[in-house]
Amino acid sequence: MAVDFHLHSAFSGDSEAPMEQMILEGIRRGLRTMCFTEHMDLDYPEEPGLFEVNTESYREKFLQMREKYQDQIELLFGIELGLQPHLAETHRNYLNEWPFDFVIGSSHVVHGKDPYYPAFYEGKEEAQAYREYFESILENLAVFDEMDVYGHIDYVVRYGPNKNQYYSYEAYRELLDEILKALIRKNIGLELNTAGYKYGLGHPNPTEAVLKRYAELGGEILTIGSDGHAPEQLAWDFQKIPSLLKECGFRYYTVFEERMPVFYPVETF
Repeated sequence: MAVDFHLHSAFSGDSEAPMEQMILEGIRRGLRTMCFTEHMDLDYPEEPGLFEVNTESYREKFLQMREKYQDQIELLFGIELGLQPHLAETHRNYLNEWPFDFVIGSSHVVHGKDPYYPAFYEGKEEAQAYREYFESILENLAVFDEMDVYGHIDYVVRYGPNKNQYYSYEAYRELLDEILKALIRKNIGLELNTAGYKYGLGHPNPTEAVLKRYAELGGEILTIGSDGHAPEQLAWDFQKIPSLLKECGFRYYTVFEERMPVFYPVETF
């Protein structure tokens, strides 16, 4: 019985799915646990305010749904922070205000631009843009380490001019190793995000090679999320997860409750 630890509903600016619809689909699919991780992206340049969840309304609805469906599925209260170095203190204060079960830190904006948009790649080689993205993760980790996992660390390859055609772990080994070592040193986990399959990449974010390297370096905290924004995207390609985890060297996957990691054998996914 799987768990999905990266989900959005209409409380996120890029989803129109009512939370209850997401929950009902999760129950239908037999999920054991769903963790909502609505967007909180402050200082988002493209459409200011679009990804700033009304946390009070989100919390209120979540509590209603958790009580209503408590006998059918475990529901957890999470957030996906859009990290930028200058927001570190604001994020610390925000996390102190709310009783989140789980916090994803993600890089959606790099030096004022979202790699989702072509403008991020203008005037630079694709490899340069990808390096800039990975360097920005290190910039965030230097000033903020209060998330539970770092989300989709190669998010940039979903949207680059050639996507993942010329991308590999080996091509960016030095930067990716530095990121993975920093995560392990700071006791921050890594997210296995299956939306890479949804985007036609043929691999999760990050790639299998990055996941293997994380395990080789001693990384153990690994959460699984679909990044679903609609009911039909829940648990996307989760049937691949058990064998993928074993092939990459993991014996356990991780869930969080009240910000504390709990490890489950891969066989239970």
